[in-house]
Amino acid sequence: MPYKRPGAAPGRLALVQAFVNTRDIDLDTDELTSPAGVRDWLTQQGLGFVRAPVDGADLSAAVAVREALRELLVANGDERAPSGGALEVLNDAAARAQLTTVFSAGSAGRLSPRAAGVPGALGELLAIVFSAMAEGTWPRLKACRNDTCRWAFYDHSRNRSGAWCTMSVCGSQMKARAYRQRRRAGGEGKPREREERDVTRPR
Repeated sequence: MPYKRPGAAPGRLALVQAFVNTRDIDLDTDELTSPAGVRDWLTQQGLGFVRAPVDGADLSAAVAVREALRELLVANGDERAPSGGALEVLNDAAARAQLTTVFSAGSAGRLSPRAAGVPGALGELLAIVFSAMAEGTWPRLKACRNDTCRWAFYDHSRNRSGAWCTMSVCGSQMKARAYRQRRRAGGEGKPREREERDVTRPR
């Protein structure tokens, strides 16, 4: 299973978290930069066997779904509705995945993709999101409020007040930024023009 680290989401929701975090904005790295990268990541996570060739359209779809999910996580942290554009991307992906409700003896119904290949694998991620929404765990999966980070993390706080992936890094930076903005607004001196970062977020 991916994501054995602080802020990890429970169960299969960790797959959605790991998918969003295939792009590290802070370190400027991305695991989904080629069709082969998409195929390798999806198969390594056990999200179906992507036997058919993966092409540029599949890459574009995977990246679009990832960033739409990130927007939902930002909205979770801000306690607001996600953008209409992100919802449109996810609805289109769900349609391409041919998500249908499946019932089985002794268990609740669940969504399952009928499509094969990358559309089906992305559909499996969306099915996990749907289950998390139904179970009530979805609002705890957030994107770091630091706009130069946006790392996906699971808020384990009792009152769901977590805002940053790590308090020691992004939390401190955002508080320092807010302090400098208050000083600027109050005319208490010019803040440093460049924020120096002397710590590295654990990955």
